[in-house]
Amino acid sequence: MLIGELSRRTGVSARLLRYYEEQGLLAADRGPNGYRAYAEDAETTVRQVRALLRAGLTTDVIRAVLPCARGELPEFDWCVDLREILDRELAAADARIDDLRRGRETLAGYLAAP
Repeated sequence: MLIGELSRRTGVSARLLRYYEEQGLLAADRGPNGYRAYAEDAETTVRQVRALLRAGLTTDVIRAVLPCARGELPEFDWCVDLREILDRELAAADARIDDLRRGRETLAGYLAAP
């Protein structure tokens, strides 16, 4: 399918689809006319990428875990190192939450002062 069709099916802009391709998250062949041609499973891949981005993963991490993903949610086949990667990302998210909580408490303290 062409990029416009993939964009229509997924609701993701053509510009963002090209970015996913640049990041190694999405593959496309080139037709004789130079147009990108995506396989039918590209729609699922885009939905997986979107779900993983919503989970807070970077494109570098997504590139590492995507080969283990199946389905649009996605679910995972527990490939080598996948649990370690996701554990590390969860710990990093927890650390960011702790930092935000401390910053929030500091701001709330400023606002509570007379």
